Amino acid sequence: MGEKKQFAVLGLGRFGVSAALTLEEMGYEVLGVDMDAGRLAEYADALSQVVAFDMRDARAMDQAGIGEFDTVIISSKNLEANLMAVMLCKERNVPEIVVKAIDERHAEMARRLGATKVVFSERDMARRTVMHLVSDNAVDYIDLAGSIKIINVDVPQYLLGKSLIEADLRGRFNVSVIAIRHGGEPQVNPDPNYRFAPGDDIFLIGTEGALAEFERSL
Repeated sequence: MGEKKQFAVLGLGRFGVSAALTLEEMGYEVLGVDMDAGRLAEYADALSQVVAFDMRDARAMDQAGIGEFDTVIISSKNLEANLMAVMLCKERNVPEIVVKAIDERHAEMARRLGATKVVFSERDMARRTVMHLVSDNAVDYIDLAGSIKIINVDVPQYLLGKSLIEADLRGRFNVSVIAIRHGGEPQVNPDPNYRFAPGDDIFLIGTEGALAEFERSL
């Protein structure tokens, strides 16, 4: 393979299609896999390659060269097929195996079989929606491992003109500023003497509870 990452998406449901089309729009090559010939035909022109096979079929996996892909995204709603695909990808030493999980039990089984990342599309979207509903400042919300989250918010009025040191968000709320976007330009690990300006938005990392406390201060 070349230097650019190659992706395979197993299961072209709503999540799988969205992931595949987004990757293609970003310039990556994507193999779309599904047993439904009609769905494959629908996206044949939009994806680099589409192939119809049962993701539980080891021989079909090998024929499609799944072991040569950098990342495989598994989004089948069929629990058996989903988990079997994880195991087969693990056996073929796929570096990154991403699984769309139905629930926590499914997620745990997928991890045990070799999934390197598990996503809950409906749950994560619900959390992001709720964050927007309860906060006038929230721009985006990212769920990391465990209770650690990243929130992107417009700089609150009470921080304008203050430096990071003066704001003391770590001491007050136990959250850390990991980046600031000023004038559309991101500043990662910003200077502690930087003073917040109108139009800035900030990226904070912390536990869900700590971020919630910060949100309440707004």
